[in-house]
Amino acid sequence: MSDYHSHRVHIYYEDTDLSGVVYHANYLKYFERAREHMLGRAELVRLLDEEGLGFVVYKCSLTFKKGAKLGDEIEVRTVAKKDSPYRATFEQNIWLDSEPAPLVQGIVEMVCVDKDQKLVPLPDIF
Repeated sequence: MSDYHSHRVHIYYEDTDLSGVVYHANYLKYFERAREHMLGRAELVRLLDEEGLGFVVYKCSLTFKKGAKLGDEIEVRTVAKKDSPYRATFEQNIWLDSEPAPLVQGIVEMVCVDKDQKLVPLPDIF
């Protein structure tokens, strides 16, 4: 991935399972945080408060190659593209500096909905 947004995450004890490896569902949280930072927290709040718009996951796919461990600092690399007026795809991969390939590869497709949960075109943020 080139021209990506980078977001770093420190792995805490609470992130891991009994084996000291990140619990699989937590990668979705890391992806969510990275998207929030990429799009801008203030703009997301404004869209919700002023326009009644929010983003929801339409589809996601994760491929686990290797687990991050307690004490690691990982990097979430995100590339976004607008697939249609209604859908954006985020390619999000988890990297560890000491590894030559991503630990986890993810594709997250998002759509925008209004306060009544009706599908609406993506706002200009995309």
